Formats: sequence, structure tokens, C-alpha cells
Amino acid sequence: GKVRNSECVSAAMSPKRRLITDSFKVVKRARAEQRVEKKEEEPPEPPEPEPESRSLTPREKDLQELRKFDLDWRFGPCTGIGRLQRWDRASHHGLDPPREVRELLLKKSADPEYTHCLWHELPL
Repeated sequence: GKVRNSECVSAAMSPKRRLITDSFKVVKRARAEQRVEKKEEEPPEPPEPEPESRSLTPREKDLQELRKFDLDWRFGPCTGIGRLQRWDRASHHGLDPPREVRELLLKKSADPEYTHCLWHELPL
């Protein structure tokens, strides 16, 4: 049947109704003056990067550059093809891949760590 307006109001105000403040503490907002004061404080100094415990070997530097090449989306996807193939494809399409990467790949063409992309061992 018909539901009276007074019944809806009484149902909404029943003692069974729980409020979010029943479970969580009420936190009052800071006043505008306090917020302005906080903004005027100087920001904390950024943490200084920790010096590396050792410098990278030439091989590690080379592989780091090749990983950067793998992760650079401008040269197209790198899954399913070798790094040199990807470099050639990018060059063919006028995407101007770094010459240093090609020279490095040609110099180390027998080493699979150099020739395969970063995702080579992942089952995609």
C-alpha cells in the first residue's frame, strides 16, 4: 500500500541506523589561517641520492643502454624480434634510433644478452 511520509522519516531516524562517525574518529579541518601559515613554511630539502657502492662495468653500462632502447616506445614493440631487427625496422620507418645501439649490437652480435630484448625470456 501507500507509505506515508512520516513513516519514511521515522525509518531513516531509527536507532538501528549507523553513521560513519560511529566507526571512525571525527577529524576537524584546519582553519583557513592555519592552512596559509603551513603553505608559507619552506619545503623540506629533497634527499640527496646515495652514491653507488661501485661504478658500473663497461658491460653493465652497455646492457643498461640496451634496456633503455628496449623501453623506448618510440621505436615500436620489441617482443618477438631481436634488438638489431628492431633497430633496423625503426631506421627503415625514419624513427632515427640511436647509432650507438646499432654499433654496440654489431660489435657483440654473438652474445645473446646483447642481441635479445629485455622481454626475451618472459612467456608472452
